[in-house]
Amino acid sequence: MKKTVFAGLFLLGCLCAAARNYYVAAAGDDRYDGSMAHPWKTIAMVNRYLFQPGDSVFFRGGEHFPGTLRFVGRRGLVAGSYSKGWATIDAGDSSAIVLYRCALSRVQELRLVGSGRKSGNVKDGLAMIECVHCRADSIEITGFQKSGLFIWCCMDIAVNGIVAHENGAAGIAVEGKDKRSTRDIRIAGCRADDNPGDPTNLTNHSGNGIVCGHCTKLLIERCSATNNGWDMPRIGNGPVGIWCYEADSVIIRHCLSYKNKTSPGAADGGGFDLDGGVTNSVIEHCRSYGNQGAGYGLFQYAGASPWYNNILRDNVSEEDGLVSEARAGIYIWNSSGDPSQMRDCKVYNNTIKNDRGAAIRFAEKSARMGFVFANNVFVGRDSLIRGDRGKDVFRGNRRRVIRGVASE
Repeated sequence: MKKTVFAGLFLLGCLCAAARNYYVAAAGDDRYDGSMAHPWKTIAMVNRYLFQPGDSVFFRGGEHFPGTLRFVGRRGLVAGSYSKGWATIDAGDSSAIVLYRCALSRVQELRLVGSGRKSGNVKDGLAMIECVHCRADSIEITGFQKSGLFIWCCMDIAVNGIVAHENGAAGIAVEGKDKRSTRDIRIAGCRADDNPGDPTNLTNHSGNGIVCGHCTKLLIERCSATNNGWDMPRIGNGPVGIWCYEADSVIIRHCLSYKNKTSPGAADGGGFDLDGGVTNSVIEHCRSYGNQGAGYGLFQYAGASPWYNNILRDNVSEEDGLVSEARAGIYIWNSSGDPSQMRDCKVYNNTIKNDRGAAIRFAEKSARMGFVFANNVFVGRDSLIRGDRGKDVFRGNRRRVIRGVASE
């Protein structure tokens, strides 16, 4: 993945050798030439201008620009702010920026604002659709009913420093048609805070922090998620702080997920999750605490592709799973009923502390095979492990029960 990102940046640098900069300011005029001395005024002018590969367009910092910035088929284009501070794109009821089939392009240092998830907005804030070798850096996104940042069927995308808050469906979402359609995605140094839920979604989860599905070779690192999911408008499967499903070769590392929620009576609301159809993936060096659902969910739902060869290592969970059905730091669930559909998982070197519940809970439906729990520290109340341990292997774990007798 790093090779493809660096290759894209190298090509972008070559394109920029003959680049021209254009500027947009509230005091400008669309009849001007777009230079810094004579800037354009509107997003509409930017949308219709025929930029050349390597060109850049900058919006004056501290000013507001209504509309949707749309780049279709652009190559080597950069959009951002100039002067003092960041410019704001006021999208109203629509998206703020849409990149469709763009290559070697970047958006940076902008603030994207929608009219609010319950106040008329019905779109994603920044949508990257069928793009390759593109970047998004240092962007604040708020007030969109769907996701703050939405990546669909893209390849070689680097996302850094996104702050997505007070959106509906998710702070950041990655999706594709299948696992092969979206690949080589890096999400780093991002925050997903206070994304409560999509008020129009009455059939599935919403209010996630960072959620990624139908993708391959995904890296999420140094990101955080908090206070998401509290206004999901349904009872059923719920949101999680940082998680993936139907994905292969995912690494989630050095992340923090805390105090995430779900709607009253609903499921989930956890910190991290490797969900249905996830394969060859790792959660490592992460911390979870105070989530209503489990700190770490290992889930397989009926109808998903097989779940296998996943690792949970060197993580911490503190006082998670105290509201929804998990009641534990780690929660294992397999609604398919077939142990061959959920197999080969290593859980080691983790510290799971739960003064008011269990360290691990196996759901009533948790058929599985090839699970190994090694060299973990388990602290729980009354019992460390709840549910049927089946044929799982436990070795070298340290344990402490706050009250009662340990089940291990």
